[in-house]
Amino acid sequence: MAVVLAHKVVRQYVYENGGSKIGNKRHKSEEIVTKLRQVEVLVSQGIVQIDAIRQVRITEQIYYRWHKQYGGMGSDQLKELKRRKRRMSVSARRSPT
Repeated sequence: MAVVLAHKVVRQYVYENGGSKIGNKRHKSEEIVTKLRQVEVLVSQGIVQIDAIRQVRITEQIYYRWHKQYGGMGSDQLKELKRRKRRMSVSARRSPT
């Protein structure tokens, strides 16, 4: 019974405070590249990498996943990647199956 009541209280709190759960955010590609750059800058200033990751408010697991996917990518390369993905999705919709 207490668990059900606690769950209802959390749901009410979430509803009253904007309707989204904490930590359930989807970052845009630009935000990802920016956070990766922020970590690089902090590390170059002498901060330990894990502390730099925590300072930009992401988990270590997310950092390494993003670094694998977007690491070393500049804003121009990101725009090119988006353009290619958009073109691929349009051509996939046009091709008959």
